[in-house]
Amino acid sequence: MRVAMVCPYSLSRPGGVQGQAVGLARALAGRGHQVMVLAPDDRLPAGTERPVDDGPVGPEGPGRAWVRVIGRTTVLRSNGSQVPLAISPAAARRTLVGARELGAEVVHLHEPMAPFAGYACLARATVPLVGTYHRAGGSAWYRALGPFVRWANRRLSVRCAVSAAAMATARDAMGGEYRVLFNGVETERFARARPWPTDGPTVLFVGRHEERKGLEVLLEAFRRVTVPAAVLWVAGTGPQTDGLRRRFGDVPGIRWLGRLGDAELAERLAGAHVLCAPSLGGESFGMVLLEGMAAGCAVVATDLPGYRECAGPHAELVPAGDPVALRSALDVVLAQASRGTGRCAPEALAAARGRAAEWSMGRLAERYEEIYHEVAGTGRPGGGL
Repeated sequence: MRVAMVCPYSLSRPGGVQGQAVGLARALAGRGHQVMVLAPDDRLPAGTERPVDDGPVGPEGPGRAWVRVIGRTTVLRSNGSQVPLAISPAAARRTLVGARELGAEVVHLHEPMAPFAGYACLARATVPLVGTYHRAGGSAWYRALGPFVRWANRRLSVRCAVSAAAMATARDAMGGEYRVLFNGVETERFARARPWPTDGPTVLFVGRHEERKGLEVLLEAFRRVTVPAAVLWVAGTGPQTDGLRRRFGDVPGIRWLGRLGDAELAERLAGAHVLCAPSLGGESFGMVLLEGMAAGCAVVATDLPGYRECAGPHAELVPAGDPVALRSALDVVLAQASRGTGRCAPEALAAARGRAAEWSMGRLAERYEEIYHEVAGTGRPGGGL
């Protein structure tokens, strides 16, 4: 099939929705489909086309996945975070034009109500529209655009959500029925990564340095860990980076890594003993937890519904915003690593990897493929966009 995959957030910045759109496009291409990812990218001019990345889909495969850039972005605040959105009407027009030129049989909109990438498709497309809702928690966009988003939501042939929390957010704002799927993790990429060398029992944090991600809580907890020679790798950047580096600059063992590429992230996960996700809220799904489990990390995280749903019993969950509880959980796992007994017990590692495999990108691609075939015959007479 020919699928137009629309992502409203800039591919030049790492993010959960961006990763899902690109990873799903790769997986669908591996299954023989033609997938154009229509998204902003602040590194390239509008109209530029490029491969999605250096992923596993080779040129000899039956399918193809590529990106067409729809424009540059403006950073807006939403859900306690800063999001890079292409908010110009021109970007929305380029999305519709790109889908038309592809001859798309289905348009798949990720976060369909986020301004403005998918709005022209919502208004004017005549082929089936599939929408996937990722966000959890209140939305100023939904409140401000109330009548429009309720109308646009009804335009979707199938509405999906990545978690029960994401479904509740969308349904409360717009009504409608939803299929709860999941975020996919590229398990093979993390399982086969070469471990990054470590200097001691190592914790890895991956995320934007902003309040809701809880990095400050983790740094407070790490300051008090009792395991000798423990190391904390802090990946990512954000508005809190400079202040937190000044405040915790005297804590031994902290290594500030900055933004990581996909390959180094996989290697860091493969080398770390613990993946720590101390978020305070606003997480509809625990993608980074599954990536850590696939790479063989023990996982310590806050007890949020999205995290609990994906990790099940394979993560140590502590109350959000509690550095004492977080330090205690980290001490247990780091002490195990310092005794040379590995990152996880073998049976626990096998079970965690099995759990991550349940959420694999390949399985997610199969589910969406079924949905695309289901809706492909429901477009308006005459077909096309």
